[in-house]
Amino acid sequence: MAIEEIPADRLDAEQFIATQLEAISATVGDSIAINALSGGVDSATVTMLGHRALGDRLKTYFIDNALMRQDEPQQIVALFAELGVNVELIDAQDEFLNALAGITDPEEKREAVTRTFYHDVFGRLVRESGAKYLLQGTILTDVDETVAGIKRQHNVFQQLGIDPQQAFGYQIIEPLIQLRKDGVRKVAQALGLPESIYNRMPFPGPALAARIIGDVTRERLATVRQATAITEEELADVDAFQYMAILHEDRVTGMREGRREFGQQIEIRCWNSIDARTATPTHLSWDTLEKLSHRIVTEVPGVVSVTYNITTKPPSTMEVV
Repeated sequence: MAIEEIPADRLDAEQFIATQLEAISATVGDSIAINALSGGVDSATVTMLGHRALGDRLKTYFIDNALMRQDEPQQIVALFAELGVNVELIDAQDEFLNALAGITDPEEKREAVTRTFYHDVFGRLVRESGAKYLLQGTILTDVDETVAGIKRQHNVFQQLGIDPQQAFGYQIIEPLIQLRKDGVRKVAQALGLPESIYNRMPFPGPALAARIIGDVTRERLATVRQATAITEEELADVDAFQYMAILHEDRVTGMREGRREFGQQIEIRCWNSIDARTATPTHLSWDTLEKLSHRIVTEVPGVVSVTYNITTKPPSTMEVV
């Protein structure tokens, strides 16, 4: 069944919120629902919708999968506590790293993250909580890219003929599936979420695993996590849709202190876009690029090369994996 899009310019955020609150409440009834909060605008919006509709009958979890940015789990849990939403932090680092061990194929990585998240971690939380429903922040762009075969988004199932009830043991509710990112931001703002959330950059479901070409290990995650922190610091004032650091697989020849060094390469991507369907690289100043490169090669151990992507989407995609 085709999904009827609600474009951002035709979206009445207050009416949309009222409709979704009623629909969530009617679907869940007296049962328990759960959801995962990552801190992104999609999951944050679903969290607030769910708690308005269900109150304490929505159990919200932050899954620490070892793939998040520096101190992100603790920061997001604290922020939502200030908003009156209790979020339980679940340590699942070993489960995700074990599931990703030795996998280099992009689609197999996404499948490993998906399976670990939905079947293993959330399957366990469903059994423990008695929940029958999972609220999640799937948006229309996720569905489009998955169905078109561009890349498998971790949160798309029914459109691929996968029955979540049969596969995982619970039903999935997707209140945002008619919206794209610009529409979700309008709803998030109308729900009273802070600007740090409703204007937050998109972050992929597989998190930093989507920004590592090749093996995902604790050591390689530490490298891309540090490069990500520097990139987000240096580009914080840039008017862009999204920016990121990517760790390449091949070792490249470099020099340090007069000696040859086979080091690692970080690729920077910075995008201008409205809804993530198409995007163009941001025209960063040479001074910005030089400073970014200098900080990464001097502050991130083992990195000897920094490049900047200048290819549009399409044919590129915004994330590398």
